[in-house]
This record gives sequence, C-alpha cells and structure tokens, in this order.
Amino acid sequence: MTNFISNETIDAILDSPDLISIIGEYTRLEQRSPNDWWGCCPFHGEKTPSFHVDANQKFYYCFGCHKGGNIISFVMEMEKLPYSDALISIAKKMGIPIKYKNGENNNSDFHKKNDEIEKYIDLYERTASMFHYFLLETQQGKKALDYVLKRGLSIDIIKKFKIGYAPDDRKWLKDFLKKKNFSNDFLNKSGLFSQKYPDYSFFSDRLMFPIFNRRGQVVAFGGRVIPPADESQRKYLNSPDLPQFKKRETLFGFNFAKNSIRQNKKIIFCEGNMDVIAYHQCGLDFAVATLGTALTVEHIKMIQGFVAEGTVYLSFDSDGAGQTATWKAIKLCRENDLTVRIIRLKGGKDPSEILLKFGEKNLTSQVNNAILDCDYLLLRLGEKYPVDTPEGKTKAALEFFQYVDVLKSDIQRESCLEQLCQTFNLKPEAVKRDFINRNRAQERSNIRNNTNQIEQNTPVKLDAELRGLIAVTADPGQFKNIRSKISENDLQNIYARRLFKTLEECYIEKENSFTIKDILDCLNQNEDDKKLVQVITESISSGVYQSERIGVFVQDTIEYILKNRLEDQRNKLSKRIKEYSNSIATEDDQIQFNNLLKEKLELDKKIQALVKK
Repeated sequence: MTNFISNETIDAILDSPDLISIIGEYTRLEQRSPNDWWGCCPFHGEKTPSFHVDANQKFYYCFGCHKGGNIISFVMEMEKLPYSDALISIAKKMGIPIKYKNGENNNSDFHKKNDEIEKYIDLYERTASMFHYFLLETQQGKKALDYVLKRGLSIDIIKKFKIGYAPDDRKWLKDFLKKKNFSNDFLNKSGLFSQKYPDYSFFSDRLMFPIFNRRGQVVAFGGRVIPPADESQRKYLNSPDLPQFKKRETLFGFNFAKNSIRQNKKIIFCEGNMDVIAYHQCGLDFAVATLGTALTVEHIKMIQGFVAEGTVYLSFDSDGAGQTATWKAIKLCRENDLTVRIIRLKGGKDPSEILLKFGEKNLTSQVNNAILDCDYLLLRLGEKYPVDTPEGKTKAALEFFQYVDVLKSDIQRESCLEQLCQTFNLKPEAVKRDFINRNRAQERSNIRNNTNQIEQNTPVKLDAELRGLIAVTADPGQFKNIRSKISENDLQNIYARRLFKTLEECYIEKENSFTIKDILDCLNQNEDDKKLVQVITESISSGVYQSERIGVFVQDTIEYILKNRLEDQRNKLSKRIKEYSNSIATEDDQIQFNNLLKEKLELDKKIQALVKK
C-alpha cells in the first residue's frame, strides 16, 4: 500500500460507519435488513435498484454495471480522484485526523489544494453573512429588500437561501476583508474582485444569491441587478470557476432540494435562482437551477441516483434560447434513461411571476399538469413546420427521429413512432423505413469504431483458481492455510495471481489480521485492478460464499491447483522421458532413464490420489 497516509488513518476510514451516509450523498439508499442497503446505481442510469451496500463488510457492488469496491474506490470513481487524494477527501468529510507515515510529511498537491478550498469557503461564508446582513438590517439594502418582497418572497425564504445585498461602494468589501486578516494576494485570486481593478468588488449594487455546494457551504455567488437598472448592465452575474466552484458541476439549490428529491423522486430544472426560490416557497422544494450553463452530464450524474425511478421536470423559458435548452436537456436526460416532463407555464414569464399573480395553488397545478417530453416535442414540431405539406412532415419526422434515437427501450421507440404517425397522419411503414434507413450508415460506422473495444473489455475469467481465492477474500483467515500449500507461481489465471499477491501483501503487512476492506483497499490503488474488484464484490454479494462453505471452496481450490501443478510436472517429465528414450547409449543413461520412469510413477500416484478425493 504505497502512499504517504498512515495505515492508522486508512483503517479508521475503512472501519468508519459513515459509508452509508457518504454514498447516500450521491444516491438514495433504502435499508432492507440490518446491514443491507439498496439503491439505484450512481454510476449508470437505471430505474430498478441494483446497487447494494454491505454496511457490515463495508463494500458496495452494482449488479447492473458490475462496479464494486469500498468507500475509497467509491470516492475515487465519483470524484475522479487518485487514491491518496481520495483518502484525504474522505478523512476530512468523516472528521478523521490525517496521520502520515514515519518520515513523511504532507506533500500532497491535493491536500494543499483542499486546504486552499477550505480557506475560500471560509471567505465566501463570511462574505455571504455580510451581504445577508446588508439586505435585512441596513438602509443601504432597503431598495433590494423592497424588491424581493414585492416579488412575493417571504422573510423565511430569504433567510433560508441567505439572500443578500452587495453595497454600491465597490471598495468597501476589500477594505473589510483585509481587516479580517485575509491577505491581498489571496483576495485577488478569490473571484470576489475585478481582475482589471483588484480593489473593486466584482459585485456591486446587486441582489446576492449565495451558491451552496451539496454540503450546504457557500462556494460562489450569483448577482442580479435591481430594477430600475442601467440597461447596459448584465442582468445576472455569476462567480467565475474557482477551486471550490465549477459551474458545470454545481446546481443552485441542490443542498436544499436533495432530501425532497429523494422522497418525491422528482426534480425540477429551472433557468434562474428566482425560479428555484419561487418553487421552494410554494412547497415544490425539489427545484434546482443551472448556473449560466446548459444542463451538463455532470449535473445529471449529481441527481441520477436520487431520481432514477422518478421524473425530471424541465421549467425553461418559452423563448428561442429556452426551447433550445429544453431540447438539449430532453436528449441528455433520455440518454441517461430518465423520464422527462415539460412544465408549460401560463399566465407569466417565469414561476415567480405566476406565484405573485395567481398564488401557490396555480403554480403547483401547472407543475402537476406537465406533459411528457414526447407530447411536447410533437406540439413544438407542429408549430415549427408546415405539417400539412409533405416537406413539412418530412422535416418534422427527421427532427423527431433524433429524440427516438436516444430512447433506451424498443417499446418506447415503437410507441413514439406510432404517436408521430398519428399526430401528422403518416403511414407507419413509411416512417419505419425512413427511420431504419437513416440509421444504417451510422450503425455500420459505430460497429467499425467499436471493433477494438470488445477485446479491451474482455471479462475476467472466473475459473476454479479465482473462485477459490475470492473465497479466501471473503474469509481472509483461510489464507494462512492456502499459502502453506501453494504459491503465486502455481496459478495460471493472471487475475488469480494478482489476487494471491495482494493477499500476501495484506497478510505480511497486517500480520495475518486483515479483512476484506484491506484487500479491496490494496486493489483500489492500482487502476488495472478495477475489473478484479468488480468480480470480487459481485461474487461475494451473490451469496455464494456462505461462511460454512468457504472451507470447502478453499480445500477444493488447493487440490485443484496441486493437481494442475503435478500434471504440469508430469507433462514435462514425459517429454524428457521421450527425448531420453532415443539417446540411451550407456549403463548410466539407462539408470537415469529408469529414475525418470520411477519419478513419473510417483507423480501418477499423487495425481490419482487427488482425483479420488
């Protein structure tokens, strides 16, 4: 286990009961028995839970995509971190002190970056509190407070989202923070100040919306102009990407919405911060918003485990840009096997205006009456093209095919193509021919591009050797027995040899006091061992290795490997005997030949004895 983090820290991480809570940040888990938790896999799209977490053995396994491992491999995969960096990240989340091996010190770039991120979060938390104070408690913020109250926001919702006001004085913030012992250089890199004029605040005379990470910490800001405002000003400003904040990976309001998303199995994607807050105020607290970007793959990964069995609602503007965003979001969600409905707002340009004009019941009713994406697209295509002409019908169908392409189910595809035919009065045979012919060339291209991928993704060979060593992994106390009978060189299966070597490393390092958590941890440090980890966790999760049967598995494996070793020796000996029989010239040659025959006879007896067992 080659990293600079001490074994004491690693053991504390692997033994921590926080496995369920950390994985629960990424997907909704349900407890089925004291130690068994199940949910939809955060690594791939699915609607039926196949992701299993064993709280006792401290590992997870997905029966759908076959990914498995321990808490360290989970964080490595979800956060795209190398092994040592994942250790540091988990330790900080769990509140575990990070200790280093003798002679080592904290030289991790990630650790330094993580410390920097924590300092930025502290800075943004303090700044958010000041902006919030300005809005609620000062004369300077009265104009902004009057504006949000007129928009129908309650004081409770203002406090919940910690909405604030950035003063018009652009030099005030820098002077204030320097008095709090923040260095000038650190502040200049913080994203709070103009790059061209570093003493001037990036946000001034704006309504301020703190942007929280999934743990509820302020990592950035969104600022909105307060009407009436200079038309040359941008209506919205968001913080730039920062060490603690990436637009593509952050959703406004997710920290407030995630529990409701879990419970309701619904999520509303909006365009703006005020849209999210309006939905939350009327009790639809599963709304979130992107931050100046279109919906991204990273956003989908954030919410997929929470809403995999539920529905994604899209609430984007009805203008051209909003409809383009809706179309892209539909395809992205469907590519990830998520059900999609579209909220077609009526009576106002956005949710907050509808809430103000008509009240909570009206807005809630419009959400409840959201239509399926297929129906929405057919309505839009009917408005976009002259579908009373052959040319218009063809264009509408070709555009609709792009939606059908991303559907995962053949039944869904068939149903949507039938609906297309009914909506635009088309013959099903003609539509299906056009759909199939359009895709054939692309399918041939995809097959050519993927010919090499099959070889790279060849599954691990789960033979008798590997099965036996997985049994030892399930009960590491068996390793002392197996290592006394066989060695790594006796194994033919390359994955079995790798697992034997890992067991040997753990046995020596832990002095025969190691667990499955230690074995998976050791394997997770090598990128090439991911397939092996998946097979191990799948096999153990399947229930094959019951405690009372493990000893039998191990003994059968020992006998199988010993038999193979003896047969290999006999084959080599038979080859020597055959070669020797043609070159006997002296009495000594005859004696040597007879000795080889006796040796082969002894090998035959040993092999026969093993076969009888």
